Amino acid sequence: MTRRLLIFLAPALALAAGAAYEAEINQFRQHREARLKAEDGWLTVAGLFWLHDGANAFGKDAGNRIPLPAGPAQAGTFELHDGKVSVVMGGMHRALQPDSSDVVQVDRLKLFVIKRGDRVGVRLKDPASEYRRDFHGLDYFPVRDEYRIAAKWVAAPRQIPILNIIGQTEPSECPGYAIFQLAGKEHKLYPILEDPADKELFFIFRDQTSGKETYGAGRFLYSDLPRNNQVVLDFNKAVNPPCAFTPYATCPLPPPENRLAVRIEAGEKKYGNH
Repeated sequence: MTRRLLIFLAPALALAAGAAYEAEINQFRQHREARLKAEDGWLTVAGLFWLHDGANAFGKDAGNRIPLPAGPAQAGTFELHDGKVSVVMGGMHRALQPDSSDVVQVDRLKLFVIKRGDRVGVRLKDPASEYRRDFHGLDYFPVRDEYRIAAKWVAAPRQIPILNIIGQTEPSECPGYAIFQLAGKEHKLYPILEDPADKELFFIFRDQTSGKETYGAGRFLYSDLPRNNQVVLDFNKAVNPPCAFTPYATCPLPPPENRLAVRIEAGEKKYGNH
């Protein structure tokens, strides 16, 4: 291929690459909204009840420890003893594992056990939730290629404390940090691994759009694991945490290291009045 032909084709190739990237981001956004609106998505989270030791009755009757919007007046009880949870329902008694796929079904409702620090609770999912019913779509910054950044990766494993919105701090595994340039300055972001077997990095960050155009508590960003001492930070894929959509989530907050002194005008804007 001659040099003249390369010069002629370069703008067309760049335009095609830009169109393909924008199509990728649009598909990401469609999948994102579909997951939120799904029958088990975050928009269905309609309650969170912290358990006390002993029996915790649940059912539609308002006098229950866990009042439900559907089902029988007395559906059963969650038993909490020595940090272990079980459910008694319909004459059956079975153990439940926190933060797992173990589910207790009551009418259209699904109940899951969660554990946050020393607190154990029951999360309620309701496909008829007002948050799902009233969902009005997401708003985004325009797709901009300069916010897809190949950052330098520095492997430096350690634990960092992560505070959540219910006031608990837990140590989380941080495998290193990403260094990148934006707006003429160098910045760093520290990811965590939610599970040692994770195949992606999880970044929780704030920037100077937080509390203005974007959700006040910060946003989430996931990336592939580093390769060849690089990690790609695509801020066009930055998303609101679940707490932007339901008051019954227990979202982690950005550590001090991830409060960036720069505006990142990419990804999801704040949802509604949050």
